[in-house]
Amino acid sequence: MTATPRGRKPEEVKSAARALEVLELLGAEGARLSLAEMAAAMSVPKSSLHAILRTMEARHWVDLDPAGARYSLGLKALLTGTAYLEGDDVVSLAGPVLDALAEETGESVHLGRLDGTDVVYLAKRESRHALRMYSAVGRRLPAHATALGKAMLSQYDAAEVRMRLNWPLERLTPDTVTEPDELLEQLAGARLRGWACDDGENSVDIKCVAVALGTGQGGGDAISCSAPKSRMDDARTEEVAGAVTEAAHSLRTLLKRLGQH
Repeated sequence: MTATPRGRKPEEVKSAARALEVLELLGAEGARLSLAEMAAAMSVPKSSLHAILRTMEARHWVDLDPAGARYSLGLKALLTGTAYLEGDDVVSLAGPVLDALAEETGESVHLGRLDGTDVVYLAKRESRHALRMYSAVGRRLPAHATALGKAMLSQYDAAEVRMRLNWPLERLTPDTVTEPDELLEQLAGARLRGWACDDGENSVDIKCVAVALGTGQGGGDAISCSAPKSRMDDARTEEVAGAVTEAAHSLRTLLKRLGQH
């Protein structure tokens, strides 16, 4: 087999690529889509896409609603995603560490991975409080607008960050940092103190701190702790950052013993 030259994408099989595009589209939208909507989004003929969807439905990769009008991800997609998490060493080892951090802080705790320009949540522990942030395993968010993403981006120099991100940056809230110089300044600060902060940049009134692990594929992993701003004044932020830093150190130690870091 001839290896694909570095920097070039391998030649794609059209039907396989379209089947994967279906999964990516339904996963990104998080809602049922009609054949026409999917064909328009993918820029493919409805007749070609319909044949692919019939095969995927028969193999339970997609589901069709009772009215026969809209598609969603199927059970096979869930089982495959679950198998990915169960087979990931970082996720497996992180469980007890996340449990302990959530117990210590009483707040929402996450493990995230950098995937391109986004952060993907791989694991979560809920806050004990009724007022908490919304999040879910598998959710994707722009890296520049999250503490998790900024913690991982801070592992790269300014030139690498400029190359990795898609400019102009998306603004999720009025406080989202979108100016290159301001973001790079924040990353430099995170690099210096060892943890990153998102102050209402992803969700209004939510503050989050995160520490990079320096592990994982495609850009690294990080641990975070999030809470409403009403429970995260400066002193509490420093306290939580210390707890997250200790948790990250514990997980790194476990990964080193396993030979993953």
